[in-house]
Order: sequence, then structure tokens, then C-alpha cells
Amino acid sequence: MNKDLLSILDLSKEELDSLLDLASSLKATRASGALTSHLPGKSLGMIFEKASTRTRISFEVGMYELGGTALFLNSQDMQLGRGEEIRDTARILSRYVSAIMIRAYKHSTIEEMARFATIPVINGLSDREHPCQLLADILTLRQHFGSTEDLTVAWVGDGNNVCNSLILSATLAGYAVRVAAPDGYLPPAELVEEATARGGRVTLAATPREAVRDADVIYTDTWISMGSEHERNKRVSSFAGYTVDQDLVDKAAPDAVVLHCLPAHRGEEISDEVMEGEKSLIWDQAENRLHAQKALLVQLIGEK
Repeated sequence: MNKDLLSILDLSKEELDSLLDLASSLKATRASGALTSHLPGKSLGMIFEKASTRTRISFEVGMYELGGTALFLNSQDMQLGRGEEIRDTARILSRYVSAIMIRAYKHSTIEEMARFATIPVINGLSDREHPCQLLADILTLRQHFGSTEDLTVAWVGDGNNVCNSLILSATLAGYAVRVAAPDGYLPPAELVEEATARGGRVTLAATPREAVRDADVIYTDTWISMGSEHERNKRVSSFAGYTVDQDLVDKAAPDAVVLHCLPAHRGEEISDEVMEGEKSLIWDQAENRLHAQKALLVQLIGEK
């Protein structure tokens, strides 16, 4: 396994399968009321440029349950917020902690952190990808369907960082991905080409209905990501017709499920009825952030 997880493609198919097998085992162990200290004496520095609920809590609780320690580091409370260079912070943290998780506005920030750090660096979210989210998503689908091979996953909404990681993950998980997004909000063409070149089955659909037709999974996310709040009115207008409501869900396969990586804006990208409905796996998906990331931490900084 690579030293870092900056992209979902930093994992091979075999490494992904191994990691998710471990995540399932850790989840079962936790459910039994037992915890195993896989990471005694280990520490995780968590740098946040962007606000977080699931990323912070799941990593912090995960390290605690594994017998280690997590440190919450708001970039504005660090010298980073006063102009210290990323490479200097990376070098110093490498001498203090066992790994770094960073949630940043720019992917280049995370890449530079990894370039100068001598310890593992985990992408907790960037403008390009959200690989930790996809680990939880694939775990959720594996546990529900038994396998992700030959599923069809329809993405409806903004071609954002989660969508990017979903597209790239098609090369590992074996599912086909269909993306429905308005003009101006499509995923980067070069990223789609990369996934296709690696054997991923990725298509761009003309409409949400075309994307979800007979799909096994419908996946959506907020239309207004952090940093784009000033575009709210424009985005809400652009995404008219892209709400995942019951009518759209009915166009998918009879046993289709619905995912949302949260936070959700009910009544915009997803209806309250669908979010609370029997096809929603959203709460399992959110919980699985904890288990998938615990497995990732064990793989990256556990005793080899």
C-alpha cells in the first residue's frame, strides 16, 4: 500500500478489498462490545481548513477506539494561518505524530503536505477528491448487495469532489457509473478519460431520468459545496429538475438504494421522503466512515 491516501486510485483493487474486509471485521468487533488496541501510542494530526462533522468525529473516535490519540488542528490556530509554509509544517508534524489527515480547499495543498511529510498523509477532502468517503460508500454497498461488481451507480447533481472519486473508484469496485449534471457542473473530462482508460465504465447521461433508469444505486450530494455559498441562487436555478425525489427513485431498479454523503439540504438535492424512506442507506453510509477509516489507519500506521 502507498504511504499516503490522496486519491482513491492510491489503492489497488486487492488493497481496497483487503481494507474493506478489515473494516467489516472492525465493525463486527465493535458491535460485539469489544475493541482492540491496534494503534497504542500512535497519534493522528488532523488539519482542518474546512468545517467538518463526519470527518472529524469519525477519525477522532476511530483513533480513540484503536488505542491511539487524535489532535484537532484548526489551520487558523496554527502557524499555517500566519503564513508558515506547508512544507515546514509537514516536516515538523512528521517528527511529532504518526500520520496526518488534512481537509483542505486545494488538492495541491494536500499534495505538498505529502511530498514533504515522512509519515502517511490522508486526504480528508479536497477540491479534487474525497477518497475516505468512497471507502465508506463501497463498504456500504458491499454489505448491502454482497458485492459491488456489475452494479450501476447513478450520480445525480454536481460533478464535485465526491463524484470525481466515485468515477475513479469504478476502476476498482467493478460498478458502472452514470453521471447526470447540468452544463457547467460536469466532472472534469480528463478525469472521466482517466477512469475509462483504466477500464472503468463511466457515461454521462443527458438527464437524471436517463441516469437512474434501472440503476441499482442513486447517489447525490449538496448543490452548494463549501466555498460556493456565494453562488447559491445561481446553483439552485441551474439544478432545477435534479432533485432526487420519489418519482425519480421509482425510475431506478426495484431494489435500488439511495446514498448521500451529507450534509443534506432537504427539499433541494433530495426530498425528505426519500431521505427518510426505506431505500435510504444514508445513515449506514455515514456510520461506515468510522469503520472504513479505522481500517485505513490500521493499514497505514499499524505494526507491519
